[in-house]
Amino acid sequence: MKILITGGAGYIGSHTIIEIIQNTNWEIISIDNYSNSSEEAYDRIEKITGKRVKYYNVDLKNLLATEKVFNENPDIKGIIHFAAFKAVGESVEQPLMYYDNNLNSLSNILKCQAKYDVPNIIFSSSCSVYGNVEELPVTENSKLRKSESPYAYTKQIGEVMVDNFIKVNEELKAISLRYFNPVGAHISGLNGESSTTKPNNLVPFITQTAIGKLEKLTVFGNDYDTKDGTCVRDYIHVSDIANAHVLALKYLIDGVVEKKHDIINLGTGVGVTVIEAINAFEKVSGEKLNYEIGNRREGDIAAIYANNDKAKETLAWESKYNLDDMMLSAWKWEKYQEENKF
Repeated sequence: MKILITGGAGYIGSHTIIEIIQNTNWEIISIDNYSNSSEEAYDRIEKITGKRVKYYNVDLKNLLATEKVFNENPDIKGIIHFAAFKAVGESVEQPLMYYDNNLNSLSNILKCQAKYDVPNIIFSSSCSVYGNVEELPVTENSKLRKSESPYAYTKQIGEVMVDNFIKVNEELKAISLRYFNPVGAHISGLNGESSTTKPNNLVPFITQTAIGKLEKLTVFGNDYDTKDGTCVRDYIHVSDIANAHVLALKYLIDGVVEKKHDIINLGTGVGVTVIEAINAFEKVSGEKLNYEIGNRREGDIAAIYANNDKAKETLAWESKYNLDDMMLSAWKWEKYQEENKF
């Protein structure tokens, strides 16, 4: 069975490919334009799994180039759509770039899904769609408040696009997975977040500071209404996220869905402050981190963590890895990159 992964060389995409290879007999086709990744990801996947992935260098904003992949690979049974820009701060600074990339690429994928009769799609959404929530933990029924960044708004719009599209395409099904904060690396330490630009997530900032790539880490604000004044997030291991995508696609393929487009939170259900994350890293690595407290960052929300009951009940999914596992695997990956000079 052929499965198309968009953004397959990226952070979550590459880990999902590993999960699929190790737990299914699906044939994978990957699309990426390497705007924030590289083809070396496929070498790392092969090193871990022993299998080479078929891949294309395609910008999904180019509909003709995207259609060519579908023409060359008939009978695709599922799409997992990761490909998107994801940096909150950058989206505030360059909003049109985010609207252009994230929404046009999704539009073209949905056009191809309908034209080539691909029955199932998993849309990579985000907890950022909830905005500054009033009640925690958030459930799938929590009200979506005003988005705090153009990135978050593209995910809100993306979910609406998927929903509208699925309603008028009777044979098609979709799940939007709202994940919280994916962190860590493959437990082997051989694959992890390998951005070609400056990191925009906390854990790569931590590990790059610890190894000396960055001089220091800035904690954006310590005056939030949280236990230690720093932002609270629901950190979840990237391999747990990857596993959920496999289970979600299996759920759609098995055909026992209650809704043609369903929405599911992916988080551990535990809120962790930035300072708690730093302390966990220092504990498992034995490294003392050079960090300072800075001003709040525009686009950040104070606190968010998930109610993950629906993921447990619908997908029979459980997170396997704790905060220490997340930090240790990220540190192993950082050291692997340093040793291999990439």
